[in-house]
Amino acid sequence: MSGAEEAGGGGPAAGPAGVVPAGAGVGAGAGAAAGPAAALGEAAGPGLPDEAGLAGARQLQEAAGDPDAPPKKRLRAAEAAEAAAAAAAAGSGKLEERLYSVLCCTVCLDLPKASVYQCTNGHLMCAGCFIHLLADARLKEEQATCPNCRCEISKSLCCRNLAVEKAVSELPSECGFCLCQFPRSLLERHQKEECQDRVTQCKYKRIGCPWHGPFHELTVHEAACAHPTKTGNELMEILDEMDQSHRREMQLYNSIFSLLSFEKIGYTEVQFRPYRTDDFITRLYYETPRFTVLNQTWVLKARVNDSERNPNLSCKRTLSFQLLLKSKATAPLECSFLLLKGPYDDVKISPVIYHFVFTNESNETDYVPLPIVDSVECNKLLAAKNINLRLFLFQIQK
Repeated sequence: MSGAEEAGGGGPAAGPAGVVPAGAGVGAGAGAAAGPAAALGEAAGPGLPDEAGLAGARQLQEAAGDPDAPPKKRLRAAEAAEAAAAAAAAGSGKLEERLYSVLCCTVCLDLPKASVYQCTNGHLMCAGCFIHLLADARLKEEQATCPNCRCEISKSLCCRNLAVEKAVSELPSECGFCLCQFPRSLLERHQKEECQDRVTQCKYKRIGCPWHGPFHELTVHEAACAHPTKTGNELMEILDEMDQSHRREMQLYNSIFSLLSFEKIGYTEVQFRPYRTDDFITRLYYETPRFTVLNQTWVLKARVNDSERNPNLSCKRTLSFQLLLKSKATAPLECSFLLLKGPYDDVKISPVIYHFVFTNESNETDYVPLPIVDSVECNKLLAAKNINLRLFLFQIQK
């Protein structure tokens, strides 16, 4: 029996999601005629699934044939295009599988996990890829464009597509531990709190137990765990390592509290603006307007990946900065300083205190790392028109 006959003439199991095609009981011929296409038409409107599937297949084929795309993306796009084209041509496959090709991000070809942005022509991009496109364009001194239609994209031109976000959140997704399917909106909670097969750790890990295993085996392991019966001498080495890590954290916070007791303290909001060098191959750098703190005039500069030649080709992104004293110093000026996120930004920066003695002969620090958590946070800064941070300066009195 052909696939069309199976889908159209087999009664309640004929249509996807349990929809019975019209005329299924008239006979095999009528059932075959009202095969997958008719069943899909009843499930999602006449002609809509096939057109959507074909559109998704064409979109994936374009991505597969893009010579500028990375090899892995072209391979994934080619495989996805073949599957989507086959499903659209045969009119078969589950509704979720067809929607995947329609709602996926045009850059990474995965279903978005959070915000979904669209260009002026409606092509979809997940938040991570959208920010990455804007950051790459800033590094290459180009206008960011949609990878599908090449129209201009920016935070002001693109908007979020809430309908797609809600549709994606309701699509089923497989739990990586128990392999059961849940709506995407509930999957994270299931994997963190409810799944009996999720990987967990022994409650005695703080005293050195290395056990990792499924949650349903946790009670049995903890009942038989040997670590609670260890002697004090055996536990001392583990506790010493924990104490060293805690001491380093406390030292940082004690240093900050100590600086806050200084007589001369200043802080200001600083805005890094993007510029280009005058070299043959221009490089991106950032600089703030002059500002006054502690009765002195200062400037901050920043650079990407320590001014490497093509930072847009690197997956790892870092920012480093230097502080310059622009006014004349009547005496050596010893300062501690640190940069933190501004009051309205959500970038994650870990506090690091730097120290320098400014004189007329040595009026600028070396470039020091801006302690951003990871490359994703760095891309957020690069994608913005300006970088807004807060500078703290502490003058050390002799």
